[in-house]
Amino acid sequence: MNPSLPMADAGPALNPGDTPDTAAPSVVIDDLSLAYGGQAVLRQLRWRLQPGQVVGLLGRNGAGKTTLLEALLGLRDAQAGEVRLFGQPATQLDDAARARIGYVPQASDLFGELRADELLAYFRSFYPRWNAAKVEALLGRWAVPRDVEIGLLSGGQQQRLSIIRALAHEPDLLVLDEPVASLDPLARRDFLRELVEQVLDRGTTVVFSTHILSDLERVAFNVAFLQQGRIGVQAPLDELLDDTAFVAGAEAQLAQLAGVEVLAKLPGRWLLRRPVPAALPPGLVLQRPSLEDLFEALT
Repeated sequence: MNPSLPMADAGPALNPGDTPDTAAPSVVIDDLSLAYGGQAVLRQLRWRLQPGQVVGLLGRNGAGKTTLLEALLGLRDAQAGEVRLFGQPATQLDDAARARIGYVPQASDLFGELRADELLAYFRSFYPRWNAAKVEALLGRWAVPRDVEIGLLSGGQQQRLSIIRALAHEPDLLVLDEPVASLDPLARRDFLRELVEQVLDRGTTVVFSTHILSDLERVAFNVAFLQQGRIGVQAPLDELLDDTAFVAGAEAQLAQLAGVEVLAKLPGRWLLRRPVPAALPPGLVLQRPSLEDLFEALT
């Protein structure tokens, strides 16, 4: 395993999400804790997001992904810890910092009585860096009606409009909570292409959650796994796939493994940090993981 790859309980030398990049992080989260009704959701969570990073946030249903993204944006007050965006407290951002952020929530927050043109004209007044040409191109390419009340649009059309609104001012930080859930496969592919262009052209920091792992594999250069209220693992996806391995076999045989780091145990197979022994005990089989395998093991 690449020694720079942050794993759960990897020690203090490199926190989950840290990179050796010398640029100031776009997002800094330290010891963030949040609970509902006495039930802990986030537990002393630490995270760093660098300029130009695309990070896919993965976790089981109810793991706290939406809570984390809302706390990251200052939309939820935490019981402990700190979130800073562009060096400012997330709950006390000035107007200039707010204008650098784009957000697509899981549930549409559009004004249903307005039309698309009216909605976009309203938001344009808040952003000095509004790209009208991009808005026009996306409205046409994604077939979003301009003259129909938003509340009468389909779920997919509303989601496209929400994405256009988030991209229109060319944000430096783009936060997306299940942004493609209502889109058909072709619309998802077009959106993901737009997302990559945004990152390549502007160095935008992007963090998004999704349950569609095939989409994640298309654009997420990094993946972060949320488990038990913390980011247990974050790493470049290709490194994570190359530098881990499953060993499958009977539990008694697996228990014979020695001198390797076990990252997760599933029935009949263990996820290991490479390198693994050249000669495995008889009956054990080495398997290359997929992203779906890693999701099962690390969340």
